[in-house]
Amino acid sequence: QAEEELREARAQQALQLQEMGRRERLLQADLARAKQQLESFKTQVMRVCSPAAAGKAITEQQVIEKVRQVCDESQQSHEREKSLQEEISSRLAKEKEVSANTEVFKKSLQELQ
Repeated sequence: QAEEELREARAQQALQLQEMGRRERLLQADLARAKQQLESFKTQVMRVCSPAAAGKAITEQQVIEKVRQVCDESQQSHEREKSLQEEISSRLAKEKEVSANTEVFKKSLQELQ
């Protein structure tokens, strides 16, 4: 009976080892696929951000720096847009004021005539 239990334990261990091997192969395949996706993403980012760099070996640091640069430029663009919107609003307010003053001036001039 002890030998039978030992055989069953060994068979169970063998099955566990097979399952662990199968899982390891799946994980390795997933890792390889993730690496390919990362390289593809890096290439796409650099192609969009810097067409001259397309096709060259690119480090992750270069991709990070380029993304930061694009984000900074976008932020500056948004700030400039906000500033221009404020300037336009200010000029429109002044224009309305001048227009209103012109109307008052016209009425006064008509009254004098």
